[in-house]
Amino acid sequence: MRIEIDHSLKLSLPYQPAQALFHLLLTPGSGPTQNVEDWSVEVEGVDNAGRFADAFGNLVHLVNQSRPEGEIAIRAHGVVTTTDTNGVLGKPAGEPVPTLYRRVTALTRAPVTLYGKFRTGKDTRLDILHGLMARVGETLGLPEPAEDGVQSQMSADGAQVQRQGEAVDLPPPPDYAHLFIGGARALDIPARFVTGYLAPSAERQGGLHAWAEAYDDRLGWIGFDPRLQICPTEHYVRLAVGLDAETAVPLRTSPVGDMVQEAQVTLG
Repeated sequence: MRIEIDHSLKLSLPYQPAQALFHLLLTPGSGPTQNVEDWSVEVEGVDNAGRFADAFGNLVHLVNQSRPEGEIAIRAHGVVTTTDTNGVLGKPAGEPVPTLYRRVTALTRAPVTLYGKFRTGKDTRLDILHGLMARVGETLGLPEPAEDGVQSQMSADGAQVQRQGEAVDLPPPPDYAHLFIGGARALDIPARFVTGYLAPSAERQGGLHAWAEAYDDRLGWIGFDPRLQICPTEHYVRLAVGLDAETAVPLRTSPVGDMVQEAQVTLG
């Protein structure tokens, strides 16, 4: 599937600093489930930005602006072709060891009532993960199709508004991806948070989205979207991964300001 993405971010700083620093996770990578045909990030200073891979393998742009004035506009856009692998990402080369994603964070704590039933039994890890995804849906409830619009999932799992005094606006409950990740880690299964884009379909609009991936020793990384109760299809484009929404947020700034973002996602 050929997917066109136009992701815009508008940032207002609380005062005019001598220097402003922007940490951008706005560049998707090619891999087993997707191929980036064309991609660019537009913001003043990006041509001189530092570029490196972070601890999770994400491509980072570190942009520095001197005495920025007014509203700051950032745009990431391009074309990505995707392949349906039934949610299986596999074991891409060069990634950090899966045990990194066993670490519990403040956003990924889960009650034992969620995962306790999976502690015993002879189910395979894959069966456990599908059961855990269903259990998250039972616990939090599932949205009506009309509710699952452009902003629904990122509002639940990966904040769209970044406010002064906070590294990222913490996601309000219900929080499907974080709860799934917390349950998996409590079962000693590596799991990570994914931010990205969802292409439109007959059932839902497209836009910013977030989901989870968990590790199986045989198959490698497998995606799970507990809000929609499916494994990612060719409608999903991966942007960045991390321990939780805070470590996979598309934009961090210093000083911290008010940020609004949206993404237009269409089929090419």
